[in-house]
Amino acid sequence: MRKIFLYGPPGSGKTTVGNLLAQSLNLPFIDIDTEIESAVGMTISQLIAERGEPAFRDIEAAALGQVCAADSAVVALGGGALLREDNRFRAESAGEVIFLSADVSTLVERLSQDTPKRPLLAGDLSSKLSDLVERRKEHYESFKFRVTTIGKTSEAVSWEIQRKLGRYHVRGMGPGYDVVVEPGGLDALGQMLQERGLNGPVAVVCDENVAPHYADRVVNSLKSAGYHASTVIIPAGEGYKTIETVSGLWRGFLEAGLDRKSTVVALGGGVVGDMAGFAAATFMRGCAWVAVPTTLLAMVDASMGGKTGFDLPEGKNLVGAFYPPRLVLSDPQVLNTLPEAELRSGLAEVVKHGVIADPELFELCAQGYAAIKSDFPQIVRRAMGVKVRVIEQDPFEKGIRAALNLGHTVGHAVEIVSEFGLRHGEAVAIGMVAEARMAEKLGLTEGGSGLSERISAVLTGIGLPTEIPADLALKSIIHSMKFDKKKANNVIRFALPVEIGWVEPSVPVADLEMIFTRAEPGTLEAE
Repeated sequence: MRKIFLYGPPGSGKTTVGNLLAQSLNLPFIDIDTEIESAVGMTISQLIAERGEPAFRDIEAAALGQVCAADSAVVALGGGALLREDNRFRAESAGEVIFLSADVSTLVERLSQDTPKRPLLAGDLSSKLSDLVERRKEHYESFKFRVTTIGKTSEAVSWEIQRKLGRYHVRGMGPGYDVVVEPGGLDALGQMLQERGLNGPVAVVCDENVAPHYADRVVNSLKSAGYHASTVIIPAGEGYKTIETVSGLWRGFLEAGLDRKSTVVALGGGVVGDMAGFAAATFMRGCAWVAVPTTLLAMVDASMGGKTGFDLPEGKNLVGAFYPPRLVLSDPQVLNTLPEAELRSGLAEVVKHGVIADPELFELCAQGYAAIKSDFPQIVRRAMGVKVRVIEQDPFEKGIRAALNLGHTVGHAVEIVSEFGLRHGEAVAIGMVAEARMAEKLGLTEGGSGLSERISAVLTGIGLPTEIPADLALKSIIHSMKFDKKKANNVIRFALPVEIGWVEPSVPVADLEMIFTRAEPGTLEAE
């Protein structure tokens, strides 16, 4: 795993933010200045006073070299640590450098109680700091990965860094697990498994569509890290998300020599992840598994949260278990081989996350498909962040996590009645609009009506359907909804939007026919 270096002028918050970031990511925190003081047995002030700044910079360079050669960590750098080009090259080769910025007045305010520890700022703090920042202006401005700390809490800055990096650690279910967005990460998968102490043999589960593209690459990465690895290939499509396919996975694990200490890698979309995760949860009473999603939909939604299972003829995901992966690795480069229809389908879940908890993400989606496609990696990172925060609050779906079901109660039923002729994301898009209309009819939406039209416009701009196809019988859709697992006392509970950024997670609705009151082909009146 690449290291995370925090850099910026004195007072920018590197140590405070670094500590919080390290705790959030379950990583060690290293303060270079503290490491130097421990090594030389004196403060930085004393070191510079006795030996001079050039000697201090030499010691600083040696300390940085040791950190770069060590395990992954969050590292706070001194305000001039990367002035030397070789230091900068070393840090940028070992990880990501995030520049924390703030204006001089903010820096002065933060440093006013701390000047004795900063010998280069001795004397008139304001003038000395202004002069230092001005001298280093060109150097500081050369760092492109920037996060301003002005007017933000340290917690907010830490979260913004996680979201921009696509690095998360999910807690609340078992020991926790890392969620990582890493372009080219497929080639590092073996090393990532090693870093987490995962054992072989490893079975790579993928479907017949994904296998030709990525199976060999993943197996080679695993073998390069010393694992015995083999593939278990299953048929592609939701229609094969059955107990029969899961049974085939169990037998495949036996043939691959897996035991309860082995590891399963789910390489594929949501169907593969759900079934491989469930097979891992139940094989020899549970072995480790890793999710490597290859679709946009799986990256931003299905791969996280530990939901595993398979379908019954009566409904989707009616049998399953909460069983978290040990790692989720999303490599956005695999999206290059994904059909455009699948990319658009996956964006339904991105829009859903915007509606649930990220109005800015919703507005990004409102720019249309072309704008979104130009920066898929950042869209993936931001959408993943929404789900990470929700599942950490409610890992076993006792409350707020049910908000993630927005669009899915109607969507799953539409998907089933269409005999999976509609993609999952397409069905969820239809479901979101239908459920937004339901919220309007129930008087839940802020400002009355208009929310469903707003959501519909964004989905239409992406190229997704928003109306139930006229050839689908609504009575059949309602019948399918009655088997939805999100019901209590025979009343289905919906996640309904109140406004962009706010969803009520568990609204009981007894009259399902209220969803479908429009007089047009396909409505109950027409039937």
